[in-house]
Amino acid sequence: MAGKLTTHVLDTTQGCPAANMEIELWLLTPHYEGKKLLKTVRTNKDGRTNAPLLAEGELEVGVYELIFAVGEYFSSQSIKTPQPHFLDRIPIRFGIADIHAHYHVPLLTSPWAYSTYRGS
Repeated sequence: MAGKLTTHVLDTTQGCPAANMEIELWLLTPHYEGKKLLKTVRTNKDGRTNAPLLAEGELEVGVYELIFAVGEYFSSQSIKTPQPHFLDRIPIRFGIADIHAHYHVPLLTSPWAYSTYRGS
């Protein structure tokens, strides 16, 4: 099986996919001394990215971080949110141990809360 990393963002306030949300993918260096930006993408109308964040041959064993720009997203919606946002940028740090596995990191979010899990 080819390893890959994917994500999916759902807007739980409106009950729909979170379209056009910016996501940064970072690789953390050993011992967490720094991090390297791998890419910045935006979700499509289904709340997914058009391609895997990392595809076959791009996965490395290590610690990664996805940063979701939820504050910017909710500001673009018809939802009144306070300034500053209660949640602005949500970081999700996770490890990849098997470069042949599919890692799916979904985000369910509102202006006030979020949750994640390892999906399939």
